Amino acid sequence: MEEETIDILKDVTEGEYKEGFQSDIETEYLPKGLNEDIIRAISQKREEPDWLLRFRLDAYHHWLTLTMPRWAHLNIPDIDFQEIIYYAAPKKKNGP
Repeated sequence: MEEETIDILKDVTEGEYKEGFQSDIETEYLPKGLNEDIIRAISQKREEPDWLLRFRLDAYHHWLTLTMPRWAHLNIPDIDFQEIIYYAAPKKKNGP
């Protein structure tokens, strides 16, 4: 990627938000990272049936066996999947 493009992307993604729109919605997050505990917590928060949790855990275990593709003529930096928040939702309020 050209240096100028990288600088523009950094300005947009790392700079302070200047457009004025804000949302003051309280949000609930799970910790960063992906592991069995996070998957179980997501499933519990969504009140999913056991078969869906098992499906998610099977998919996670399969995902652990995979490697990132190495594309020809592309220099894509490694993704740190443990720095991603996989669950965020507005906090629920108890009635009006």
